[in-house]
Amino acid sequence: MGTGWGSNQFTPMLLVYSHAMGLSTGTLEALFGAYAVGLIPGLLIAGPLSDAKGRRPVVIPAAALSLLASLTLVAGAHTVALLFVGRLLAGVGAGAVFGAGTAWLREASLPPLGDAGPATAARRAAVAMTLGFALGPLISGLVAQWAPQPRLTAYLPHIAMMVAVLAAATAAPETVPATPGRRLRLSVPGVRHPRFRRHVGPMAPWVFAAPAVAFALLPSVLGANHATDGVALTAAITALVALAGVLIQPVARRLEARAGGVNAGTVGLGVVCGGLVLSAGAAQAGQIWMLVPCGLVLGAAYGLILVAGLLEVQRLAQDGGLAGLTAAFYVLTYLGFAAPYLLALASHAVGYPLVLTVTAALAALTAMLVQRNTRSLAGASAKPSEAMSSRSAATSSFVRSG
Repeated sequence: MGTGWGSNQFTPMLLVYSHAMGLSTGTLEALFGAYAVGLIPGLLIAGPLSDAKGRRPVVIPAAALSLLASLTLVAGAHTVALLFVGRLLAGVGAGAVFGAGTAWLREASLPPLGDAGPATAARRAAVAMTLGFALGPLISGLVAQWAPQPRLTAYLPHIAMMVAVLAAATAAPETVPATPGRRLRLSVPGVRHPRFRRHVGPMAPWVFAAPAVAFALLPSVLGANHATDGVALTAAITALVALAGVLIQPVARRLEARAGGVNAGTVGLGVVCGGLVLSAGAAQAGQIWMLVPCGLVLGAAYGLILVAGLLEVQRLAQDGGLAGLTAAFYVLTYLGFAAPYLLALASHAVGYPLVLTVTAALAALTAMLVQRNTRSLAGASAKPSEAMSSRSAATSSFVRSG
């Protein structure tokens, strides 16, 4: 939760830096995206490393990087280069914590250390991260709006929190003791599984594409940067998106528990489509109040797809590979953070309403693809058992006739 707070507290600060430092839209979007540049190697390396060396030696230093990132952002109050460094550090730390930390929380939640089931364990990780995503921008945005020296004071709550978090986390039980001679394996076998490639992979980028559109693109499109108390408004919208993602997660769990029919991922993609259509209407109307319904719908889509992906990763992960496969999933999800930048580029040619409508069509196509692949993969997995049953029946018949 603390690392999620640190990764997302920067969002409302984009308006602060725009006003105080005169940064261009391109520079602001680059600062926002620099986080993903650091996050991807953090995910790819830390997940497998924690599978081989243990969770604690990876997650605790990574969480300390989140603290260091906030200190660097404070130091970069007047220096763009330090802002980029702070965002990169936040990305590396978040990548390591989200992959290895998600696996650690799951393992500590399940028997014998805990009493949760697999669905509850997946939901705990999603809720913890999403609460951080909600609290970070809400607190930093409110402080930046009304406290003095916002480029300094906005980061102080996270710095204080992470000092307490790091002290408390040292008492968490290790769930993967280091085994002498265990090799660090950067390749993740589960990535090659057909269900990961054809079910998890296509829907993963939409996990963060949906909320990124809601809190990183639409506020500027609808003119929140020119509104009174615009920083607080952007912070509130970001928190609202994350809150919707938390509240919808029990629904996602129930959808995933049902046998057959559409799953939470397919439903979530359908909700993305609806949210983007609503966003296109908002861009056409130019009404700031429409940030609220757009944020609620796109946040709900985020929660549905995130839980669906984490549960599928748990099913597919082989022994000793949970953190690595979780990290691979998050790498794909964070590709969605490029959506605001790409949509902003495309809008120069055709405008935001059309760009968002086309993106909604892509989400609908992805939903149909994922649902079709889910059915075909389920049928393929059923065929061997059907064939085995046929062979068993034939054998039994032969034995009886003998």
